[in-house]
Amino acid sequence: MCGLAGFVGRGDRDDLAAMIGAMRHRGPDGEGEFIDAETGVNLGHLRLAILDIPGGRQPMWNEDETVCVIYNGEIYNHAELRRGLEIKGHVFRSDHSDTEVLVHGYEEWGEDLPGKLNGMFAFVVLDRRRRRLFLARDRFGEKPLYYAKQNGLFAFASELSAIAQHRNFEARVDRQNLQKFLAYGFLPSPNAYLENAWKLPGGCFLVYELERREVSVSRYWRFSLAPDDRLEARPESELVEELQALLSEAVRRRLLSDVPLGLFLSGGLDSSAVLWGAAQNLANDLRTFTVGFTEPSFDESDHAEAAAKAFGTRHQMERLDLDTARDLIPYVLSRLDEPLGDASILPTYMLSRFTRRHVTVALSGDGGDELFAGYDPFVVLPWARLYHSSVPQPLHRFIKGAIYMLPISARNMSLDFKLRRTLAGMSYLPEIWNPVWLSPAEPAMIADLFEEPVAAEELYSEAIALWSSEGRDKSDVDRTLEFYTNFYLQDDILTKVDRASMMCSLESRAVFLDNDLVDYCQRLPTRFKYRKGRRKYLLRRAMEGVLPPRILARPKKGFGIPLARWLRTVPTTPPLGALPGVQLDRVVNAWNEHRSGRADHRLLLWSWLSLQHTCAAGLG
Repeated sequence: MCGLAGFVGRGDRDDLAAMIGAMRHRGPDGEGEFIDAETGVNLGHLRLAILDIPGGRQPMWNEDETVCVIYNGEIYNHAELRRGLEIKGHVFRSDHSDTEVLVHGYEEWGEDLPGKLNGMFAFVVLDRRRRRLFLARDRFGEKPLYYAKQNGLFAFASELSAIAQHRNFEARVDRQNLQKFLAYGFLPSPNAYLENAWKLPGGCFLVYELERREVSVSRYWRFSLAPDDRLEARPESELVEELQALLSEAVRRRLLSDVPLGLFLSGGLDSSAVLWGAAQNLANDLRTFTVGFTEPSFDESDHAEAAAKAFGTRHQMERLDLDTARDLIPYVLSRLDEPLGDASILPTYMLSRFTRRHVTVALSGDGGDELFAGYDPFVVLPWARLYHSSVPQPLHRFIKGAIYMLPISARNMSLDFKLRRTLAGMSYLPEIWNPVWLSPAEPAMIADLFEEPVAAEELYSEAIALWSSEGRDKSDVDRTLEFYTNFYLQDDILTKVDRASMMCSLESRAVFLDNDLVDYCQRLPTRFKYRKGRRKYLLRRAMEGVLPPRILARPKKGFGIPLARWLRTVPTTPPLGALPGVQLDRVVNAWNEHRSGRADHRLLLWSWLSLQHTCAAGLG
């Protein structure tokens, strides 16, 4: 893991130093820079050393210094690519640096390079021959990459706050994207929090022409389901064996490290499946890490201990008092870089902090829910379709009102919370069910907060475009899978894990996002993911007999905190810093309603805290 930053145009070494300094946590093991006065190109890099510790310094050049790379990530198939490039005549100077594969890979394949990589990455190539910069991001956007174009400046970095450090970039909050953040709970790519700035979406590359000062973005890959009828015809036992083999191989690729490595273990199906895969590849010395909580409804540590015991791992667990942990809220939110409405960033940070005391790399089960239909909305979809088609629209408001009369619980994923979220989504057209179910504030509330008309079609334009894209005969389950994988996974889950782990200088590797495993899931017919109310069907079948039955039988449980209860007293005085267009009296009303128990605004208020701490940290 690393941090990268740079710019072309107005600015000097002090600007580059300020950009790099804002991301020191991303790379404590080394720093490098390149400044070209002729072209105005400035490149900076921070390194968290994982592979080829003496030979992986950056920026890294080819032999004649016409191609230079700065890079953040891990290329899991770098050894195979290296052998192929050596056969073609490329000469490597490092022992086994994956960075050097990017240098020679770009020389050989140019813009086709990202499609050949199995890994997580964000990198920038300076191509001196063609006088251009080439920026690329991995398929799912595991590693972040922002860029900005303003006032004759083109800047890029692993974090948006690093770009904001440049003296010639004016950091102003983008009002439209502020509304989108409140509508989603995250900002779907390519939107970014500041004006004239963007996230390079996962699966895309960008070319910046140094002479013409022009930017062009192209897509080289997108997750899109294309069920293969041939898989439907095969015996289920064969599909189980193939999934097991792909999962084992995905784990094997991610075990490569020159520094200590372990596994995040929640005791859920996904992380336990990763542990099974690790056990197939390592005979001993498996290290697993869990955080447990003193509040029973939020604690999963007994399930994690059961999985660890089944495979004989060296298991370490830290038990925390959540009421003490809430004191971390200002610290974590102020270091998020961009606002995020997902409160599980807090326990994810605590797990990363604990794990980093022992290892430098951790494998995770992220992506399993998205690829195999693991979330609650998959169960609700048939009822949502029936409700939408049979209940007259005038009755929707009445039914919602009746549900909102239920007593409010502060428990983790309580029934009243789920019912309110479900009914909120069902009141809208199917193409925005999914984002409204996640939303901190549905369109009517956003319109009230800004005291202006707000069109749901504009707020959720990205989700609507995806739902209405090619393959109009896709089922609701398939469309929902594509929404969660293209948006929620990239811009919420992976963003959360990247920020939480990198705050601690820990590298996290998502096993389920292996190219071969994902390609298989894209071809896998829907009924092997969701069948008669049973989520993650084939993954559960693949783990039968190898995982403890209690893990296979347990329901989905998020990495939760008692957010609703906390926000009745924390913070003592709600922060009310001005944001473009937001009517602060409406925010005060929401805080008062929540604190009195008259309403449950937990998602909105957490998102508001995230916005306030982001601004206080200097972003906008």
